[in-house]
Amino acid sequence: MSGEGYERELVNEAFDSNWIAPLGPQVDAFEREFADYIGCGYAAALSSGTAALHLVLQILGIGAGDEVFCSSFTFAATAFPIAYQNAEPVFIDSEPESWNIDPEILDSELRRCAGKGKLPKAVIAVDLYGQSANWEPIVESCRNYGVPLLEDAAEALGADYNGVKTGNFGLAGIFSFNGNKIITTSGGGMLVSDDEELIKKARFLSTQARDPASHYQHSQIGFNYRMSNILAAVGRGQIKVIEERIERRREIFDYYVQALSSLPGVEFMPEPDYGRSTRWLTCITVAPDKFGANCEGIRLKLEEHNIESRPLWKPMHLQPVFKDCRVCGGGVSERLFKDGLCLPSGTALTEADLEHICGLIRSLHK
Repeated sequence: MSGEGYERELVNEAFDSNWIAPLGPQVDAFEREFADYIGCGYAAALSSGTAALHLVLQILGIGAGDEVFCSSFTFAATAFPIAYQNAEPVFIDSEPESWNIDPEILDSELRRCAGKGKLPKAVIAVDLYGQSANWEPIVESCRNYGVPLLEDAAEALGADYNGVKTGNFGLAGIFSFNGNKIITTSGGGMLVSDDEELIKKARFLSTQARDPASHYQHSQIGFNYRMSNILAAVGRGQIKVIEERIERRREIFDYYVQALSSLPGVEFMPEPDYGRSTRWLTCITVAPDKFGANCEGIRLKLEEHNIESRPLWKPMHLQPVFKDCRVCGGGVSERLFKDGLCLPSGTALTEADLEHICGLIRSLHK
């Protein structure tokens, strides 16, 4: 049965059961199946990946005056929950080898902060564009300094690091099922951990922190962050075909490499030998002096033909909302933003679509 067939069957089952609103048997099943897929102990299905990250920061007691180290080269949803807690993000630059957080810069800044007697309350490291971060040195540094590590794997469901799937390298991992992700429930997210108590606390807070009483009683501030039974049914259908989708994304990436890698100045996001990327998005960098056009020229050329492509993430330390925050390094992520582009990567792309896109890009080479 196709992924769509599974989804329809499970959604119909949810309607037939009359479980529509948040919680229900589909949510419970999705949590179990998701945890089994990535190989972790426990999972909580939530309204978004942002909500998942926010709940963990809340559970850790992070608040005003606290610092949280965070990848700079990422989407804003990684950093916003730090601001929700009135804490201060400190942005860490990327390494060229994976485009993810640089373990050496992270360790150096942790050492410096330890010497001053003020370590961060947490580190949030991202798995970017389907590519796992270099987790071994990151985990070791955080362990050495006793700082909780959180893994934002929103963009990398199904990727692995030395055979272990992303989401398993910190106190907790978070995933997103937003509409552009490799599987989607239109919205939604998942918090995973081997810490059962953490997941129990997250579930409690995500359902408005309602105390176990027959009446509505609240001893803590809670949130409306749970996933609906209907969306969980969609997620269950999609998780069954995720490996097929990963394989198709990698095929699309390989097509682009074969068609474009011989062009002067065009390079692709690297894949370190420690793991398998999902190639969620095919990302390139372009040296305009060698290629003859910059990434913005490529983007506009594709847009003329109603083809969407997007720049790589603008680093958080360059965002107006975070302009006063500390940054460690910054040159790598700034270069990637300046020279980078995400090419169309959806699994529905045909060979004719890919040929058309590549032909337009080639036409700009001078």
